[in-house]
Amino acid sequence: MEKILGVRFRTVKNMTYYKGEENKFFFGEEIVCKTKNGIELGNISFIGEFDDNQFKKFEVNEEKDILRKATDEDLKQHKENLKFEEQALKIGISCIKKQNLDMNVVEVVGTLDRSKIIFFFTSDERVDFRVLVRTLAYHLHARVELKQIGIRDEAKMVCGLGVCGRPFCCSSFLTDFNHVSIKMAKDQNLSLNPKKISGCCGKLMCCLQYEQDSYNFLNKVCPKIGSVVMSPDGEGVVVNGNPLTGKYRLKFQDQNEEEIERVYNKESLKIIKESKLKKKSSKKKKKTEL
Repeated sequence: MEKILGVRFRTVKNMTYYKGEENKFFFGEEIVCKTKNGIELGNISFIGEFDDNQFKKFEVNEEKDILRKATDEDLKQHKENLKFEEQALKIGISCIKKQNLDMNVVEVVGTLDRSKIIFFFTSDERVDFRVLVRTLAYHLHARVELKQIGIRDEAKMVCGLGVCGRPFCCSSFLTDFNHVSIKMAKDQNLSLNPKKISGCCGKLMCCLQYEQDSYNFLNKVCPKIGSVVMSPDGEGVVVNGNPLTGKYRLKFQDQNEEEIERVYNKESLKIIKESKLKKKSSKKKKKTEL
C-alpha cells in the first residue's frame, strides 16, 4: 500500500493521482503540479492508499511531478489568471461571431504559467475551428486548445441548483457520469413526466441511481402488482404498494361478493401466486436467451 494524493485541476475533468509522502501534504491544500497541460494549481481532494489493483485502474503520477506547495505568489498569479481568462472569453466570443461559427463557449481555463489556454464549448454539430485556434493564439500569445463537451459537462462547469434546492451533484461531488436509464424511474414508481425526472441539463437526473440497488433488492422480495397474496382477511390481489414503506393495497371480495380494498403491511402478507406480468416477461427472456 502506497500513499496517494488525489488532486483536482480546473483543466481536467477527473481527479489526478500522485504518489506522496505521509504528513507532507494535507487535505484541501493548494499545490503546484506538473500536468499534461503544463504547470497548474490544484487542490488536494483525496489522501489515501492504493493497492495493486487500484494502481492498474488509475494512472498514478510520480511524486516529482508535485513541484511545491502553493506560495503567495502562486495564489496571486492565479487571481490574475482569472481576470485574464475573462478577457480571453470575451475575445473568443468576438472571434466566433466574426467567423460565424455555431458554437457556445462555456468556460475558459488557463494553466498557472499561461502557457496554454483551453476553451470548453458546446455545439450541436461538428465545428471546423482551425482558423479560430490560430486567431485566438495570435491575440492571447499562448497555445490554445478547444475542447467540445456535452450538455452534462456544461451543467457541471456552470453549476446551479437542482429541484431539491441543493447544488448540482455533478458540480459538488460526482467525479463521473454513471449510466442512468428510464427503467430506474419505473422501478422506483416515479412519474415518467420528463420535466419531473430530468435535470437542468435535460438528461435524466443522476440521483435516480443512488437508491437503485435498494429498489432492485426490494422488488425481488416484495409482492408485485397483480400478485395473489394471503392476508389476515383472506386471499387478495395486489393493486399497488410502496416497497420502501412496506404498505400494500389489496383488492378482494367479501362475503357479499363486493370488491373492497384494504392496506396491509408487507410482514402480514404471503405470496401465493406471482404476477402474470412477471411470468410473461420471464418467458420472453428465455426465448431471447435461446
